[in-house]
Amino acid sequence: MSEGVLTQCPLLLPQDVRGRVYDGFIRAQEKDFRLRVILPTNLQLHNARLECSWQLRKVLQGYQHIVKQRLQQSADLSSFMMELKTILYPYKAPDCCADLPVAFSVSWTPQSNIQDIYNQVLSTLESLKVFWDALDEIDRKTWVLEPEKPTRSATMRRIAIGNNVSITIDVDPRHPTMFPESYFLGADHVVQPLKDKLNSNVHLWDPEVGLLQNLKDILEIDFPSRSDFDKSDFTMDCGICYAYRLDSAIPEQVCDDPHCAQPFHQACLYEWLKGLPSSRQSFNIIYGECPYCTKPITLKLLNKPF
Repeated sequence: MSEGVLTQCPLLLPQDVRGRVYDGFIRAQEKDFRLRVILPTNLQLHNARLECSWQLRKVLQGYQHIVKQRLQQSADLSSFMMELKTILYPYKAPDCCADLPVAFSVSWTPQSNIQDIYNQVLSTLESLKVFWDALDEIDRKTWVLEPEKPTRSATMRRIAIGNNVSITIDVDPRHPTMFPESYFLGADHVVQPLKDKLNSNVHLWDPEVGLLQNLKDILEIDFPSRSDFDKSDFTMDCGICYAYRLDSAIPEQVCDDPHCAQPFHQACLYEWLKGLPSSRQSFNIIYGECPYCTKPITLKLLNKPF
């Protein structure tokens, strides 16, 4: 029996020839806890007495009935020690990670088990159903420019409205039926009418109506559908680097001249304007000339390291 005990707890050593008394430490969660096991003269496990440090007693608080049950049911001391280590393991909540748009933390008590975590995850998933349904509808029915492959934790969508104009929304996963944070990207002469409609109609937002339909109603537009347009209709290359994607960024700065409307990556335009002797900067705004039409163009820096 002592060999089996040493296998489970190598720091718990027999103190006599018969193996009635074991004294030492049991290791759990990278800590050593002092433990003394005293068996009766007949070596019957169910009548054994456990003496432990106050740290171990604190850890086992709430588990006393389980420890007694394991003493009654275990075949020998080796089996009991394996059961005791199993009990000791979850005294601290397990680390959990999930691809969710909200922080997920486990509610854990001494009586908790893996099934409790599973139930908590299911409850969290159910609470996010309206949020995911709203974004899934946008992904199905519109051209989403960013993110290219949204994960289940992504709350932002950049939706194409037309050539070189888009709206970026960031939906609150806890309140998905409320008006989301949003801003437009595109030339001023195209974006300004959309801003005006948004400001005039935002009071019409109806939490009982879907997110996509609300956006259509307030902006008084129909978003280009995936069945009628190709993504290439909204993905013009940068006029400086001649690429659509620069790392993970796509062109989001557009020349305001309606006859030009050439898009640029912010990083590309920043480097271009920095190299022009005629460019000037006031706080976080750089003023210069469009690389294509030489008309005035401005770039607002968004605290991004280019």
